Amino acid sequence: MPEDMILSVRRLVLRGTRKAVENLHTWRYSHRMSSADPSPNAQIFERALKTVLRPMMRMLISKGIAAPAFYRVVKQTYVETAVELLGRDATDSRISVMTGVHRRDVKEFRDPDRHAEESLRRKVSTLTSVVGRWLSDPVYANAQGAPVAIKRSGQAPSFDALVQSVSRDVRPRTILDELIRQDIVYQTDDLIALDMDVLVGPADTDQRMHFFAHNLGDHMAAAVENLLEEQPKLLERAVFYNHLTASSVDKLEAQARSLSQDTLLKINKLAADMQSTDKVLAEGKQRFRYGVFFYKEDESEAPKGNDPQ
Repeated sequence: MPEDMILSVRRLVLRGTRKAVENLHTWRYSHRMSSADPSPNAQIFERALKTVLRPMMRMLISKGIAAPAFYRVVKQTYVETAVELLGRDATDSRISVMTGVHRRDVKEFRDPDRHAEESLRRKVSTLTSVVGRWLSDPVYANAQGAPVAIKRSGQAPSFDALVQSVSRDVRPRTILDELIRQDIVYQTDDLIALDMDVLVGPADTDQRMHFFAHNLGDHMAAAVENLLEEQPKLLERAVFYNHLTASSVDKLEAQARSLSQDTLLKINKLAADMQSTDKVLAEGKQRFRYGVFFYKEDESEAPKGNDPQ
């Protein structure tokens, strides 16, 4: 047999062996959640997982993202989470054993490039800080506490002064152009006004995805923390009813929107006041996220597989 053919056969054998080992390695972990597992806890968890993932799958399918791409993200997230949990003890072998991700993939996923994510985070942080200050600072509010229209430049209250009170690293014109582009503010003559529907979220797709990830991520983190603790300690509550008419649900949603916006504005004002003194303290290292949501659907048109309330 020619030498080059022998080498080709060896490569095929080695490739097949590695694939078999990886399949066995994956099976050791995946079989724990197989449909054959009779454990009631496993079955309950699997149903819960499907319910949580179903909206995500709907978004992935609508965006044209197929299962292999999702699996890659799942494996990478397993690795990153294991690294956080293990700290200095995070060897490739321990991560592989803990997560079921093959060591070859562990090596690839351990050092992700976070430059683009960090750049977007800074951009979003500046924009939200400017809007948050506008909503919370009494200088930019009327007697009822609502944000007022402000002039473009000059002493406070002005847009330039507002931006400079948040950051001097970016030009106020740049922030204004971005807020106008996203329809968060509008300009009339020399006055700039904040659209009070701003709390719905930005129009920019990248930033909407940022808030989607962090709002949903923190909500999930609170729910998971409560699930793992014997005594739930984080605020995570919901009210739910069925057998209602569309008209009744619309009225409830309108009331929820009104009450929620008032609450969000009050929490924003209180947090801004506290931050002004806490940020200079050594122990000022905590963060929080408080949010609300309202979901509605026609149960007769709900996707099959959803558990009824």
